[in-house]
Amino acid sequence: MFLIALVVVLLDQGTKLWATANLNDGRIVPVVGDILRLRYTTNTGAAFGLFQDQGSILAIIALVVVTVILIYYRRMPGQLLLVRVSLGLQLGGAIGNLLDRLHHGGSVVDFIEFVLWPVFNIADAAIVAGVGLLAYYLIFMSSEEQPAPELEPTPSDAPGDSTTDL
Repeated sequence: MFLIALVVVLLDQGTKLWATANLNDGRIVPVVGDILRLRYTTNTGAAFGLFQDQGSILAIIALVVVTVILIYYRRMPGQLLLVRVSLGLQLGGAIGNLLDRLHHGGSVVDFIEFVLWPVFNIADAAIVAGVGLLAYYLIFMSSEEQPAPELEPTPSDAPGDSTTDL
């Protein structure tokens, strides 16, 4: 989990540094026509532009999320690989955006733009992917990994019961 989080933070911060240095002049760089392009912007809110100008509150929420993930990680069974990957993505994304909020006065750098989708960054993508993986696990896999409950023998199943020994 920690390695995944570290990779996400490094990719996120590295790409944000690149975007700030190369796209801050208002230039738009097409990657796939007008479907995918790079455009520098900052966001003082959360995903999809929600909660604008709430950077301090969002930073506190990010700290709480990081803390909850770390506490849960310590208590999580070791065999839950998909959950660990999911939490690593979410942890890395939360830290990446938290670093931005601390460094940029409450805002984050966004630069990836799809048609009909708000501009986002690597941290945002990691958080969404992590939440998606966790949802997949909870919906489709969590019941498969839980052991079946052991049934207690009923009095009629007990050895020496006259009805079963006949």
